[in-house]
Amino acid sequence: MNERKALLILHGKQALNEEVRAAVQARRDEGWELAVRLTWEAGDARRLVDEALAAGFPILIAGGGDGTLREVAEALVQAGGGASLALLPLGTANDFARAAGVPLLPGEALELLEVAPRPIDLGEVGGHLFLNMATGGFGSKVTASTSEELKKVLGGAAYFLTGLTRFSEVHSAFGRFSGPGFAWEGEFLALGIGNGRQAGGGHLMCPQALVDDGLLDLCIVPAAQDLVGTLGTLLSGGILGLESVSISARLPWLEIDAPEGLDVNLDGEPMESPHLRFAARPAALRVHLPAGSPLLGAMPATQA
Repeated sequence: MNERKALLILHGKQALNEEVRAAVQARRDEGWELAVRLTWEAGDARRLVDEALAAGFPILIAGGGDGTLREVAEALVQAGGGASLALLPLGTANDFARAAGVPLLPGEALELLEVAPRPIDLGEVGGHLFLNMATGGFGSKVTASTSEELKKVLGGAAYFLTGLTRFSEVHSAFGRFSGPGFAWEGEFLALGIGNGRQAGGGHLMCPQALVDDGLLDLCIVPAAQDLVGTLGTLLSGGILGLESVSISARLPWLEIDAPEGLDVNLDGEPMESPHLRFAARPAALRVHLPAGSPLLGAMPATQA
């Protein structure tokens, strides 16, 4: 890589993180020009991305959880900049980073600046982009209602505990799903539309998803008579168990009609609509991922 210059967009809560400070300094000691900017409120990520592109930074680093990653990735693509993106996972779940094999230690994560970026897909719905996954139904509500305090204490297990305590609130939603060669309608408990593989602190909703295949992976968990058993399977995160109770497909686009409205969570951003159209946006963003990342399928052009 010729130009060793990058800008880190860091979630404001991580401003005093000594591990991050040490990792940044280590990169600087190795000759990197590494600037740091902090987010404070909504809209900061977009503004900082625009400023970074205007200043000519060839690499941006998203430092935070899945929500920060989504915000920076979306802003970068919407700005039309040619910069690539590196990940510094600092959240509780770090679902995308974990599935992609990105190290969780700041020093090791920033070593990926030395790895050539690969083009990956993004998901798109209603003018919004997402890098990891859109979730709906009970799983989405668990993610949204899990407190920050509980996540600090229990990490990803906090989502599971919240789900257990909310069994009495569970109800299914009705939806009609359609895409190329695929149609299904009925009552469902949970929904995952994945560019990545997992959500909600490690629950593998789309275990075969790839970020460079031009497709979104769909997982529908239909409502069943054995409600408790189905929810237990969903929350436990077991791949084989989930496959036994779910419907799956891989599609370039998907339309959902939900007459009563559907609440969806896009990597931490909520949205609601009775009609949603999801689509994959192939090769939308260049990202620094480990060479052997499980989320990468196709070999780089130079190695094909």
